[in-house]
Amino acid sequence: MDSPKTIKITDEKIALAKAQHYCAYQERSQQEVRNKLYEWGLWTAVVENIISKLIEENYLNEERFAKAYTRGKFNQKSWGKIKIKQGLQLKNVSPPLIKKALMTIDIDDYMATLTRIIEKKANTLPEKNQHKRRYKLQQYALSRGFETDLAAEVLKNSEL
Repeated sequence: MDSPKTIKITDEKIALAKAQHYCAYQERSQQEVRNKLYEWGLWTAVVENIISKLIEENYLNEERFAKAYTRGKFNQKSWGKIKIKQGLQLKNVSPPLIKKALMTIDIDDYMATLTRIIEKKANTLPEKNQHKRRYKLQQYALSRGFETDLAAEVLKNSEL
């Protein structure tokens, strides 16, 4: 089976147009766009030139990306702040922007989501031993990126 051929682009104007389309489709981090440009076979100077043009034209905005990523992962996948932060770090978003993006999550929504995922998981656990059950529920909350103390608080306040 043949692997798909990688597109090689030599003209900077064509690469810029494709990069604009790539950024317009959905929010991207600078690192994602940089990787895509290198994948197209462009040189470092050309890549950095295109990145700066995309930023100037507001196709690329790291803060906007961080907020959209945070909102999407929290609302769609019910991820906790720890997991969202790790995802943003993998995309090379700066720590101040990560902090700013995480501040956009409403604490009441955050606690409601945590409670909902713990209750949903509790309904599927066959474990009868109360200590093991609580441990498994807390581990599940941690695996979803929620903080230990918040998971413990939700477990303490609920009858699970």
